[in-house]
Amino acid sequence: MTRLKEMLKRKGYSEKTTKAYLGHAERLLLQLVVPFESITSQHIHSYVMHLLEQQHSHSYISQAISALRFWICEVEGRRDFPNNWIRPKIQKKLPSVLSQHEVMLILQTVTNLKHQVILTLIYSAGLRVGEVVKLRKKDIDPYRKVIHIRQGKGKKDRYTVLSRVAYELLTQYQAQEQIVDYLFPGEEGQSKPITERSVQYVFERAKRTTGITKPATVHTLRHSFATHLLEAGTDLRYIQELLGHASPKTTEIYTHVSIKDVSRIKSPLDQITEEGLPHKPY
Repeated sequence: MTRLKEMLKRKGYSEKTTKAYLGHAERLLLQLVVPFESITSQHIHSYVMHLLEQQHSHSYISQAISALRFWICEVEGRRDFPNNWIRPKIQKKLPSVLSQHEVMLILQTVTNLKHQVILTLIYSAGLRVGEVVKLRKKDIDPYRKVIHIRQGKGKKDRYTVLSRVAYELLTQYQAQEQIVDYLFPGEEGQSKPITERSVQYVFERAKRTTGITKPATVHTLRHSFATHLLEAGTDLRYIQELLGHASPKTTEIYTHVSIKDVSRIKSPLDQITEEGLPHKPY
């Protein structure tokens, strides 16, 4: 486990991925009936079947396989394991998207100015929750109307749009708070930012207050940002840049949740209702 942790650090894996990989390794050890040194591919097969029986998502199981393969093959250097590990087929699920009306309901429900600014920035700029909590004063550029996202997912920097409305709200917030470095410091003071879990809790509470029942998390605001841009006619390539996607295929999923073209289609039931039933044949 120590070697695994050290290798993850040397490879530059993110804190979130490191935590996930270590968790998968620990759960495997709890299931093993033999010493780790005696593990075989059959033990891995049995463990994966156990995860499937527990009805974990295919993406969770795929991550578990990646973690175990990295540990066993790369860290421990086992050559008696296959190069290609069988993975369950990835489930193609469309992201949940809020309407513009629902987004405004949530943002207006939040009474705490700090929390309102956080959720507003996430939606208006398409930020990940891990990106918004790490924002610093120097990352906001009102003259160029951009936000500098430093070392986002994949250890990449990027720029995204700074909304006029969001900046005005941010200015109000900064006038009330003594911000030294992090825009949104946590309860421990200015040295550490607010936690991701705190932001998630703020969103969950606001969603309950509005009475919105569709499945949605704080990350849904990012999905909604991309979908609303697409529906407004923004080129998919620009949306890819704003979101920080490495591949256009990742961004293309929003073409499947956009209702820009679907909303123009009239259901045959509506046509019958408006035009009346056709005349009976002679």
